[in-house]
Amino acid sequence: MSNGKLEHVNITVSDPQRSATLLHDLFGWHIRWEGPSMAAGHTIHVGRDDQYIALYTNPDVQAADPKFNKGEPLNHIGVTVDDLDSVEAKVVAAGLEPFGHDEYEPGRRFYFFDWNGIEWEVVSYR
Repeated sequence: MSNGKLEHVNITVSDPQRSATLLHDLFGWHIRWEGPSMAAGHTIHVGRDDQYIALYTNPDVQAADPKFNKGEPLNHIGVTVDDLDSVEAKVVAAGLEPFGHDEYEPGRRFYFFDWNGIEWEVVSYR
């Protein structure tokens, strides 16, 4: 039996640098790679050495500045943190609005939508 491990998630955003900066500020992630990609696009890989989010864009996406609906194509991306309150303060400082605060086993959490309507869940198991 092989033990699978999630390596990355690739999402489309209108401004990869803005999204990478937010993920760095919230989670301490770094840019692993950045460069040209398909359809005259640009991609930034931001995360840790063994896991990352690929932030993809191309000229059509940038021109449209899309706003995706929840569930089209995904419900949310979940990230665990040690200090939930400090991350929430950074979300607010970025001009984004936390919601859905809840505490149930096994932890506390909140959600927020980024500029493209992608929902993020931030959870602490401490």
